Amino acid sequence: MSRVDHRDRHLERIAEVRAGGGADGGAEKVGYPIRVRAVEVVRTAMVGSGLLRVTLGGPGTGGFEAHAPDEHVKLLFPEPDGTLRLPEQDGNMLRWPRPAPTSREYTVRRYDPATAELDIDVALHGGGLGSDWARSAGPGAVVHVAGPPGGLIVPHDYDRYLLAGDLTALPAIARWLEELPRTAAGWAFIEVADASEEIELSAPEDVEVHWLHRGDVPAGSTTLLADAVRTVEARAGERRYAWVAGEAGSIKPLRRWVRDELGLAKADHDITGYWKRGVPGFDDDH
Repeated sequence: MSRVDHRDRHLERIAEVRAGGGADGGAEKVGYPIRVRAVEVVRTAMVGSGLLRVTLGGPGTGGFEAHAPDEHVKLLFPEPDGTLRLPEQDGNMLRWPRPAPTSREYTVRRYDPATAELDIDVALHGGGLGSDWARSAGPGAVVHVAGPPGGLIVPHDYDRYLLAGDLTALPAIARWLEELPRTAAGWAFIEVADASEEIELSAPEDVEVHWLHRGDVPAGSTTLLADAVRTVEARAGERRYAWVAGEAGSIKPLRRWVRDELGLAKADHDITGYWKRGVPGFDDDH
């Protein structure tokens, strides 16, 4: 997967990759000019029983860039002593202080250029810095947002797409399904506690959506998601792309499976641990 910096021509490069002109004809991470913005909470609303949507706006969201379903931003929070440490603008990049400021990463669920509103869907769980902030954030509250630094641009010419994840990956999967061509085909496997965490999705007609209910057992503690995904069989001559995210341990078996069983090249899949059981602040706090 190519990591050449195209920030000086990122919109052009995004169009090239999406049309199949990326390295090896597959997906490519494309960097965007990255900014840090002071934004305001406009409103909050539950999406299903597991996600809290925080809509951000104000002058700071103008000109925000959103191009890929799995792109993310960092919400920057004050330190325990109350100080807020922010990165400094350095051309099209940010210069980050050391040690790194307290932050949490979230998928960009939606950006509307007409209203300059930015939606972040936060998976609610006990004791998380981000989820506690989202629960208490009221209209007018100010938060600083850094990013997105870029996104994974995936061509729209694959024969089938395989999407899979847990509640933390649901915002990205929902956006994936909205942004895929309406002619796209494939599968989406989503693990949730029960039907109350299911949400309305706008999936292409030929994408099969499978909701997986784990019941009362803790998230990330079963093989439910990996077992369901591995029911997908390889098919000779069919070009596929796989995107998987969720609890790091539970999706680990799929890393080898997509390579050895589905036969996918590096540019044809992306598997990311969004969180890890028992490790607060691991990577992301979606």
